[in-house]
Amino acid sequence: MIYFDNSATTKALPAVLDTYRKVSEDFFGNPSSLHAVGTKADEMLQSARKQIAGLIQAEPEEIFFTSGGTEGDNWVLKGTAIEKRPFGRHLITTSVEHPAVINTMKQLESLGFEVTYLPVDHRGFIDPEDLWAVIREDTILVSIMAVNNEIGAEQPIQACARVLDDFPAIHFHVDAVQAIGKGLMPALRDPRIDFITFSGHKFHAPRGTGFIYAKKTRHIAPLLTGGGQESNLRSGTENTPAIAAMAKALRLLLTDEDQKVAKQRAIKQRIYDHVRQFDNVVIFSQETPDFAPHILCFAIKGVRGETIVHAFEQHEIYISTTSACSSKKGTESSTLQAMHIQSNVATSAIRVSLDEYNTLAEADAFNAAFDQLYAKFAPLMPQPAHN
Repeated sequence: MIYFDNSATTKALPAVLDTYRKVSEDFFGNPSSLHAVGTKADEMLQSARKQIAGLIQAEPEEIFFTSGGTEGDNWVLKGTAIEKRPFGRHLITTSVEHPAVINTMKQLESLGFEVTYLPVDHRGFIDPEDLWAVIREDTILVSIMAVNNEIGAEQPIQACARVLDDFPAIHFHVDAVQAIGKGLMPALRDPRIDFITFSGHKFHAPRGTGFIYAKKTRHIAPLLTGGGQESNLRSGTENTPAIAAMAKALRLLLTDEDQKVAKQRAIKQRIYDHVRQFDNVVIFSQETPDFAPHILCFAIKGVRGETIVHAFEQHEIYISTTSACSSKKGTESSTLQAMHIQSNVATSAIRVSLDEYNTLAEADAFNAAFDQLYAKFAPLMPQPAHN
């Protein structure tokens, strides 16, 4: 089996599952309990928090555990809207965000907030000048993803941070779900960024884990109220075993990160160089440094994306259409739509997404399968015009 759908989810590592099992057995108490069993669990929880903070160069009190990227995005956006409502009701995001941001913004619009969606160019990038142009006196939040989950475009978050230097009251949120472990930590740790969302299952941690970085000088309202866990900002009994496992996964991910990034980029390049030779292939993820090392999105004209996905599945190669969230619905990529890609091409898009455990041999096997499938689907493709 060749698994090339790592942007959808990753396989939990054996060492991570070992940590989960061991902590489940030895630290099973409720971290909020006053007795020794609870205290022991709380010590493990705080140890994981401290480790994660160190790994992303933050303070432990700036790390808050969540159930994943969707909750993190919802919390920062809605929490800012509630907290800063007396100061303004204008929010800014991009037209190519993950549904966890886009649909949250739409919900906030229904509640009386105004949202500006920044356009992207033909490559999928926003222009920081556009951000500057739409900021208003009542703007309270800017939310921009670090890496697009469909084509891998790395948005210019540091350039946007420089725009926001002149507007210190505005919360700046970055969705880094696809960016962690991909060589982007210097950009993510820009001092102007106030909130960052991370999701554990994108880096070999158990499902249902995640965390946000929240700068200690910033305030957001809680999304989940109850027993007052996570400094009274995210109630609910903490999943200590899964959190400890996530800390382990993050440490493993960021060990030798540069070599892992280079390896993924080489695999992506091997596939890119092969498929670009075919007349009816349109590639959306370019080979320039401003595209992430692990995502390659392209289309075969005339063949629907889901048809290509199932054809590769017959070769035990697992890829996706442009995102796991839209693939089962059969909907066209929102990112390609925002890039003004023709609908008949956008619906043919597929995404190959890598992790640090994929190999060049797997890329060669993918290319060999691609050759067979391209020949098989030739009758469906546009034919060259004859004079």
